[in-house]
Amino acid sequence: MKYITNPKNGEKLSALSFGCMRLPNDEKLAERLVARAIEAGVNYYDTAYIYPGNEALTGRILAKEGRRDKVRIATKLPHYMVKKRADIDRIFATQLERLRTDRVEYYMMHMLTAPADWQRLIELGVLDWAEQEQKRGRIVNLGFSFHGRQQAFIDLVDAYGWDFTMIQYNYLDERNQAGTAGLRHAATKGLPVIIMEPLRGGKLANPPAAAAELFAQSGAGRSPAEWALRWLWNHPEVTTVLSGMNTEAILEENLRVASDAATGALTETDLALIEQARQIIQGSIRVPCTVCGYCMPCPRGVDIPACFSAYNDMSVEGRVMARVQYALRAGNHNPSNCNRCGVCEPRCPQAIPIREGLAEAKKALEAFPYRPARFVVKKFMRMT
Repeated sequence: MKYITNPKNGEKLSALSFGCMRLPNDEKLAERLVARAIEAGVNYYDTAYIYPGNEALTGRILAKEGRRDKVRIATKLPHYMVKKRADIDRIFATQLERLRTDRVEYYMMHMLTAPADWQRLIELGVLDWAEQEQKRGRIVNLGFSFHGRQQAFIDLVDAYGWDFTMIQYNYLDERNQAGTAGLRHAATKGLPVIIMEPLRGGKLANPPAAAAELFAQSGAGRSPAEWALRWLWNHPEVTTVLSGMNTEAILEENLRVASDAATGALTETDLALIEQARQIIQGSIRVPCTVCGYCMPCPRGVDIPACFSAYNDMSVEGRVMARVQYALRAGNHNPSNCNRCGVCEPRCPQAIPIREGLAEAKKALEAFPYRPARFVVKKFMRMT
């Protein structure tokens, strides 16, 4: 495993980090994956208060067999759930209990989108709280994760003496959210930058056929996912890359790539190839959903990520197969149940107009053969 020095505190962080949000529900498999990652030298593990059951799962796994002292835990304060100072104390105490730890090495304000979010927390006393917890050693590094516009990110970086930051970044998002300009600005401030969504919710690992063919014809013998990861590690400003590794095959591939990827290793030809793929993929995306699940649960039971995933797949798998997959994924949790309440939209890190997107998905996906496919799926499910 390669390690990159945190410019703020000098510690070594593994180039590849573990995004625990996508750990499998099978706890035995999840533990095998984490144990293998630790054995290979991965030392940064990211979770969050709002990921259902994930802090507790991560805590149970990392508390076993002397693992805790080999890793850094990262988790997040959901600022949008904080109404008063006491909420911060309550949430953090719950997190320490779930994680079975007495400290969090990398603690973030979760999903800040603008300086106003941070100012509100300051007015509620977050700075006094953070200073107190850092003195007690229960928080080591204080940072923020970001989903918003580029200028807002730059303003947030400049608003406080942060210890680190985390951004969504990949070759589709060079000009989106914090983007390359934000990445470089944070680096000029000496901030380590943690990367999330390196594969854009799987879209860069399973791109449209035309993009996949481009990569295959390159002769490099690299999967689309490997190209995307190498693109990130090509940037000197990137400190570590989170990956949601939920199978042994994915984990092993990522470990292999992380072992020899290097800053500046991609050639101009490589970068031109990735740019071609980016244009193809960008043109195929109907809704920029990363399947993060922040919009869930829907009060009406709509499986929003499943609906958008099937809608985007129409460009990859074709209309018929996408509608069959939609029947399998969404079932009774489809856009027909949406009453346009809008509860989901403020939660979305990508600022997707979800209600409009669901209406478009319904129109596109619920045409023939959706209804007969759904009937067949329901009949099959009753038989099994």
